[in-house]
Amino acid sequence: MWITGETAEHTVQRQTTLARCQIRLSCDDVTIILKWEEERMSSGQQSVTGVDSADDANSYWRIRGKPDGVCQRGVPIRCGQAIRITHMKTGRNLHSHHFSSPLSNHQEVSAFGENGEGDDLDVWAVQCSGTYWERDDAVRFKHTGTDVFLSVTGEQYGHPIRGQHEVHGMPSPNQQNYWKVMEGVFIQPSSDPVRHDEL
Repeated sequence: MWITGETAEHTVQRQTTLARCQIRLSCDDVTIILKWEEERMSSGQQSVTGVDSADDANSYWRIRGKPDGVCQRGVPIRCGQAIRITHMKTGRNLHSHHFSSPLSNHQEVSAFGENGEGDDLDVWAVQCSGTYWERDDAVRFKHTGTDVFLSVTGEQYGHPIRGQHEVHGMPSPNQQNYWKVMEGVFIQPSSDPVRHDEL
């Protein structure tokens, strides 16, 4: 989703695809309105799924600062830093809350908000092994409001999003919640300030 340069400098305006085991994080114009046993309902928010296709136009996301913070272009993203992950096409943020996911009964992950503005349940912390999120690192995203990890396992939906994988929040770190940037726009920051001779 957002990595930059050789030392992980990142940008707010980067378009990238996040993947786990070749399953890409995607967001379709489909709401999660599923009813299952015990009359429990989903949130009715926009679905976030995993897709196998490398050319899925709904798999581009950008990294932004948390609501009360700024994520400056070219500044490295630190391990542990709180961020928002915004879907490029819809402008909705990756979101989680205390609803059960429809297939696995883990915590639901959805897309929420309008034009990049949602609420405090849109914030995720980057978990990585070094000081900064490096371009080729496999990282985890921990939801700061509920402490679950962004995950994908084997559950797949039927109609209307047949074959797409359920993305959900799991309470513990494990192999199902490592993610890696697959492609995108990476900006290498300049070490020298830009100077213009003209007016």
